[in-house]
Amino acid sequence: MNLLWTSEALVEAMEGRPIGSLPQRITGISIDSRSLEPGNAFFAIKGEVMDGHDFATAAVKAGAAVLVVAEGKLPSLGRLTAPMIVVQDVLAALEKLGVAARARSKAKVIAVTGSAGKTTTKEALLHVLSAVGKVHASAQSFNNHWGVPLTLARMPQDCDYAVFEIGMNHPGEIRPLVKMVRPHVAIVTMIAAAHLGFFKNLDEIAMAKAEIFEGIEPGGAALLNRDDPRWKLLGKMAKDAGVEHVFGFGENVRSAFRLVGCELHADHSDIAVKVGKRDLTARVGAPGRHIVQNVLAVLGAAQLVGADLDRVAAALADLSAERGRGRRHVLHHPNGPITLIDESYNANPASMAAAMALLNATPVSGEGRRIAVLGDMLELGSHSAKLHAALAELIVGTGTRNVFLGGPEMQALAKVLPPEVQTEYRAGADELKPIVISALRPGDVVMVKSSKGIGFSKLVEALLGKFPAEATNIKPA
Repeated sequence: MNLLWTSEALVEAMEGRPIGSLPQRITGISIDSRSLEPGNAFFAIKGEVMDGHDFATAAVKAGAAVLVVAEGKLPSLGRLTAPMIVVQDVLAALEKLGVAARARSKAKVIAVTGSAGKTTTKEALLHVLSAVGKVHASAQSFNNHWGVPLTLARMPQDCDYAVFEIGMNHPGEIRPLVKMVRPHVAIVTMIAAAHLGFFKNLDEIAMAKAEIFEGIEPGGAALLNRDDPRWKLLGKMAKDAGVEHVFGFGENVRSAFRLVGCELHADHSDIAVKVGKRDLTARVGAPGRHIVQNVLAVLGAAQLVGADLDRVAAALADLSAERGRGRRHVLHHPNGPITLIDESYNANPASMAAAMALLNATPVSGEGRRIAVLGDMLELGSHSAKLHAALAELIVGTGTRNVFLGGPEMQALAKVLPPEVQTEYRAGADELKPIVISALRPGDVVMVKSSKGIGFSKLVEALLGKFPAEATNIKPA
């Protein structure tokens, strides 16, 4: 196993107190005893629901090399004899270790935020930069107050590039995280009505996202969506934060990374991009116009960190959608295939529009239909009913005429969809499951889209169980 930290470096970075005989080699950092690998350091973080100290024994049994525990919890650990590093606060110790990891790294660091497309952009950067060097990136959506320092602490000293996703629900959450990450390039994918329940309007969301500019390294760059209505506001805030270089990506003619041609296909896109005076063409393996927009940011960031743009562009052909974020499955129905698009991880009005466009662009076969299975968009506060009802115009404007809705907030949409859209509403995923399964026919294309908290991933799993997938992540020929 590769060496990530020495125990001596851990103790020094966290200003901890060692107990017992500490191992020389630490191969990884874990906060979950279930996924801990032998040789890892286990950080017993106290969360809102669970306390890691309650799982210290399980961590030792799983092969933890050392436990990082709070001074105040020592009495409750009883006779546990494992090597330990004792600190005042475990999460604060993890943050210190993250800061130390960033300080020792010579990697080019990219940070990504935005109302939609963060994880997709981060994963695309991880994919393409892996073609030109060693890359470290956030796992899953580790983008909050524990996910960011954990990702930092796991960063190998010898990586060439590091990509961090930084999220927020409230003002003030991005600021401390980006000051730990200290990116050379910060991307804002877009501003949209996500988490609107915690903000007055989209300008306030933009201002909260703009906190990412405060951590950019001297001489670094902000990379902004030039097609976004809040481009000017974000650009001004970047300059006010002292960012020396502000670049745009998009179709706008003044974009530094400009889309000049785009052919959208059911399973990929072909794009032409102007980077300065240079013309670039690429095939993007994951379909959808929204993916193309994210790819423009990816190309921009790659250029700004000095990566080989030809190799980066070539790697885009192998890009595939993530689970819950557009991943495709061909389901095996006894009488013919059904295409399933899994968009069950996240939803807000902007990503709903992107997902419906993707569904509309996906061809059916034979007598097949386009079917949308939609669940609640969460964290929209007092705007929720209006924003859910507004999806009716979006749906009517597509080729989708079969809609299944679930969740309390989707009632607002169910009430306003016109008769030509065949609509079924149920309380939630469990109630929808049998009627969706029984409704599917060969040749159909069905898309499942919702916020993660609604649990529509259970619908995806049910469909995969009922109609075993023939293939996943369809690739262009």
